[in-house]
Amino acid sequence: MTLQMHSTTILGVRAGGTFALGGDGQVTLGDTVVKSAAVKVRRIESFGVLCGFAGSAADSFALFDRFEKRLAEFKGKLPRAAVELAKDWRTDRALRRLEAMLVVMNAEHSLVLSGTGDVIEPDDHICAIGSGGSFARAAARAFLACQVDDPARIVRDSLGIAADICIYTNHSIEVLTP
Repeated sequence: MTLQMHSTTILGVRAGGTFALGGDGQVTLGDTVVKSAAVKVRRIESFGVLCGFAGSAADSFALFDRFEKRLAEFKGKLPRAAVELAKDWRTDRALRRLEAMLVVMNAEHSLVLSGTGDVIEPDDHICAIGSGGSFARAAARAFLACQVDDPARIVRDSLGIAADICIYTNHSIEVLTP
């Protein structure tokens, strides 16, 4: 039997010269919803970075804190901070056990970070993680194909579609823009 991690849905979209990042607010414990309005997207104001996390809450916050420190260490250079965090994540014995993923975005880059050492910048400028990530990504692609160029609207509407399909995603949606 394979254990599957059930988490939130985080979606980042770059379009029309800007970007947005959003996430739903559902927190589950096993098969029970324990919170419906958690905020899983954050701004790192001093560097113009948006960050969203999916997975275990404690693990996500630990990674977010580490990422913020790496970002400060590398003076806001997002790709460098992401690669260094991924290296730490792969090699540090305690970090290696963390069950979470991050999406980080700034004016130039959109990255997905995972515990397997991945730092991925998707070709389509859509970053999606979590249980409903595939649903949200598909919806965002459809909106972009229809030439909708408002990333905040695309993120909100795509997360809404994911919430209609994924039982681990709800309609309590938070969207951040730069």
